[in-house]
Amino acid sequence: MKQFFASVLLFAFAVLGLSAQQSDPNLMKINGKNIPLSEFEYIYNKNNTNNVVDKKSLEEYVELFINFKLKVEEAIAQGLDTTQSFKNELAMYRNQLAEQYLKSDESVSEELLKTLYDRKKEELQVSHILIRIPEGGTANDTTTAYNKAMEIYKRTQKEDFETLARDVSEDPSVSHNGGNIGWISALRTPYTFEDMAYQTPVGKVSMPIRTFIGYHIIKVNDKRQSQGEVKVAHILLLNDRNNPDNNESIQARADSIYNLILAGEDFGELAVKFSQDPGSASQKGELPWFESGRMIPEFESASFALKNKGEVSKPIASQFGWHIIKLIDKKPLAEFDELKKTLENYLLQSDRVQTLPNTFIENLKKEYNFVQDKEALNKIYSLADKYAFADSAFVAEGKKLNKTFLSYAHMQIPQSDFINHLAATGRGFRGIRSDFIDIQLKDYIYNKLIGFEQTQLNRKYPEFRNLMQEYHDGILLFEVMNKEVWEKASQDKEGLSKFFEANKDEYAWTKPHYKGRVILAKDKASLRAAKNILKRANPDSIDTYIQKRLNDSIQYVKVEKGLWIQGENPVIDSKIFKTGKYKPTKEYPYYFVQGKMLKTHPEDYTDVRGVVTANYQDYLEKEWIAALRAKYPVEIDEKVLKTVKKN
Repeated sequence: MKQFFASVLLFAFAVLGLSAQQSDPNLMKINGKNIPLSEFEYIYNKNNTNNVVDKKSLEEYVELFINFKLKVEEAIAQGLDTTQSFKNELAMYRNQLAEQYLKSDESVSEELLKTLYDRKKEELQVSHILIRIPEGGTANDTTTAYNKAMEIYKRTQKEDFETLARDVSEDPSVSHNGGNIGWISALRTPYTFEDMAYQTPVGKVSMPIRTFIGYHIIKVNDKRQSQGEVKVAHILLLNDRNNPDNNESIQARADSIYNLILAGEDFGELAVKFSQDPGSASQKGELPWFESGRMIPEFESASFALKNKGEVSKPIASQFGWHIIKLIDKKPLAEFDELKKTLENYLLQSDRVQTLPNTFIENLKKEYNFVQDKEALNKIYSLADKYAFADSAFVAEGKKLNKTFLSYAHMQIPQSDFINHLAATGRGFRGIRSDFIDIQLKDYIYNKLIGFEQTQLNRKYPEFRNLMQEYHDGILLFEVMNKEVWEKASQDKEGLSKFFEANKDEYAWTKPHYKGRVILAKDKASLRAAKNILKRANPDSIDTYIQKRLNDSIQYVKVEKGLWIQGENPVIDSKIFKTGKYKPTKEYPYYFVQGKMLKTHPEDYTDVRGVVTANYQDYLEKEWIAALRAKYPVEIDEKVLKTVKKN
């Protein structure tokens, strides 16, 4: 799902410059709801660019669009748009999109771009400890998180950073990386994080710094010159997360593919055939250019370690599985003049532009006739002279101050509202109270104006309104498809079996497969015991019996269960396909295989579960769409359809 919505965001930001059409007739009506021509044209042309391989005709796309809208309509009928998870997710994407409209449009200075470029010339290896601020957290939540971060910072001066990170960090990835997030450079992290990291010497730990998710304590482990960018292709074999015991056979399979490459077989063709990375397999394994900080550390290190074009790495392990990497090309960091425009575009889309919000805020003040009552504000200063912010009397007396001290548009903000804000943020404050009020007032006004501007985005920007509709429909589409097709198909064992039997010839093989188990044992006694279990136990219980009866604190017997063709498992190659000779390991010198040869067809749907499930999902979707077309009326204005503008 994350990949789906990451693609939607990139798609959205590319069209922020579109303006609403002055004339926008209704193209169709679905279940009584009008669909404007502009919405259809926008999606149709975006999905039928010259770069799209499978371009659709207008008539074909009308049908696809109707199907899409019918699914969304069904999701609404089921109440999926009323769930809290939907509301939270839509709010998250709204906030992300709104950021693009809440930034100053002033040009970026040459000095700022050069600072950015200088940072890109150096890469930092960093670790961090994260203390989260709850989503939608109050000012008090922020203070609590900050105080907690400060206590942890003090501990970093005495304790090992990695050990402490594993103990207290609220970053989910800490369990496998100990807080080490690898190499970063400019524009790879939130601005405040990056800024603090580049100010922190190697080997030192920073003070807590805030980003949009919480407070970070950063340790800079190392520094190096930019490695530039690299372009590679890879073959990925995914780990078996449901049955980790099979991962050894996956490694062996990766070794077999690597040997085929060494023997001269084409890397790209092997990637298309074997790689389990859906994003790159169809592209012969090729990935886009990337720099440090964009890939997982193991993959990144192996990619940059390759020296010559065409060089291929040995299989390397990562948290996802086994990768075989081929170097296509390398290039150093470009010169400043060449990179300047790109840096400016990246910067304007990053959070660092908010470090200079004054122009934007001043424009909002003018637009909404912002007025600040100095006399009313002075009453707040006077109250703070009498009571500390944390004193209950500060709030109690503040309730009596209800004169408007800020006004903009139709909003009237009383003194008491700001007093409550000061009370929430000023607990534990030990400095000059008037200074604290000045600092808080600037942030308070900023947040008030930005908050109000967010409520006006739909009115002011038609493209924002259209994109939010796209997010709305996209989230609902995913949820209803998961409910009616994807999850339904994966859980319907009886339906999958019947579908497989009815279409069995569609899954015929060109190569024989061996279905069964490879049993590896530490000694002859364990081997005999395993053979007896295989003879007597129910086939579905064999793995459980072996684990419970033969393995305790020591694993005497290992079981690899699978479906193999020649070249995928060295034991099967030797014993069944009679190719090569398997050399047992010292740890498990005894072995045997048990199973059957399937020459032309799989035995049941579980042998080809993935492709059968996908085909069954297609079948269910077609049946469901037919039912939706019968349930919801669809009307198309053929005259308006003829006016559709095509790329």
